[in-house]
Amino acid sequence: MTRPRAIRGDDLRRALAQEAARLMFEHGVDDFGFAKRKAAERLGASEYAVLPKNAEIEAALAEYQRLFAADTHADTLAEQRRAACDAMELLEEFEPRLVGPVLSGTATPHQEVSLHVFSDSPEAVSLKLLEDRIQYRVAEHRVRMNAERVLQLPALQFSVYDQPVDATVFPRDGIRQSPLSPSDGRPMRRAGLDEVRALLEEADAARAR
Repeated sequence: MTRPRAIRGDDLRRALAQEAARLMFEHGVDDFGFAKRKAAERLGASEYAVLPKNAEIEAALAEYQRLFAADTHADTLAEQRRAACDAMELLEEFEPRLVGPVLSGTATPHQEVSLHVFSDSPEAVSLKLLEDRIQYRVAEHRVRMNAERVLQLPALQFSVYDQPVDATVFPRDGIRQSPLSPSDGRPMRRAGLDEVRALLEEADAARAR
């Protein structure tokens, strides 16, 4: 095991980002903070070590996928995005938006599809799933809108063709402002159904070349 005395400064930070990325990809870890702490423990880094930022881990994850999973990542991502399209079609009346790693392209094989849906009545979303005989679980997410404002929002968790989906229910006017991304602190990118379909078409065209 490499010890911090052999890895200093930026090299240690880079090694921690790479190990955290490996943990996220291979073991399905989806929490940046946990991945950092586990990586520090595995590399024997002291509590005073400067841990990598979430954005650095996300970049290392993309690099890991390019180097070690190039032959499977594109197919897995396409399957996840197709499942996202199916879920978005199902919940179309609630103006669904795809967010997170399935949209950015850094999703691991263990990743759930993350959606934002919009309704002043979360029960209306639940009822839609019940009408289509889709079993779901109710959850709750903390969503940071800015430095001072954090919302506690309901979420519905279900599956589409064995692909887990997590749909956070925002009020109708929540479509106007994206919450902050946990990876870089900027407003989260959101994609509607047409954009996700376009991403799939682009990927299919690239594989056909």
